[in-house]
Amino acid sequence: LSELEALMERMKRLQEDKEDEEASQEEMATRFEKEKKESLLVITGGICAFSVPLSFDDEIVSTDVSRYIEDPGFGYKDFARRGEDHLPTFRAQDYTWENHGFSLVNRLYSDIGHLLDEKFRMVYNLTYNTMATHEDVDTTTLRRALFNYVHCMYGIRYDDYDYGEVNQLLERSLKVYIKTVTCYPERTTKRMYDSYWRQFKHSEKVHVNLLLMEARMQAELLYALRAITRHLT
Repeated sequence: LSELEALMERMKRLQEDKEDEEASQEEMATRFEKEKKESLLVITGGICAFSVPLSFDDEIVSTDVSRYIEDPGFGYKDFARRGEDHLPTFRAQDYTWENHGFSLVNRLYSDIGHLLDEKFRMVYNLTYNTMATHEDVDTTTLRRALFNYVHCMYGIRYDDYDYGEVNQLLERSLKVYIKTVTCYPERTTKRMYDSYWRQFKHSEKVHVNLLLMEARMQAELLYALRAITRHLT
C-alpha cells in the first residue's frame, strides 16, 4: 500500500473498531500517559528515540533575531523532564476553552474571545473532504488526532478521546515534524515539509501547519487563563 492508502485504511479500521467496541476509561488513560511520555522523547536538533533525523543542518539558515526580541534565549521547554515517573496532566474537563477560557478572556478584553473562538473553529473545521486524489473523505478523525496530539505534548488530556488513534494515524516521522513545527518552528526546513505525506496537496499540508499552530495557541491560552482564574478566585 502507498502511504496515502495505508493512512486511509487505518482511518477506516478505526471507525469500524469504534462501532464494534469502545475502549474503557482506564485503557484510554493508559494510552494517553504512554503518548505523553513518548512525546518528550521527540527532540529537535538531533536524533530522537525513533532514530529519525529531526533537523537538516545543511538546510537551516541561521538568522539573528536578537534585534527583534528582548530575550534571545527565550524558547520552548518541555512541560516535564524526561525520565520522570509522574508527569503532570492538565485535564481538559476541569478547564476547557469553551466553558471557561472563552468567557474569561472576553471579560479581560472585550470581544477577543469571539474572534479567537472563530479562528479556532475555522481552522479546525476547514476541509475540502479530500485526501490527495481521493474525494468525499471524512477527515474529522485525522484532524482531531493532529489537534489532540499537540495538546498531548503540552500535557493536556481529553477524557473522551482514545489516544490510541494518535499512534495509529500519525507515524513517527510525522510526530517529529509536528513537534518541530509546533515547538521549534525556526528549525523547520523544506526537506522536512516534503518528507511527510508526499502524495498530499500543498493546500492540505499547509492546513496541517495551521492546525498545529492553532492547537498550540489554544494550549498556551488554557494554561495562562487557568492561572488567571486561580488568582482571581
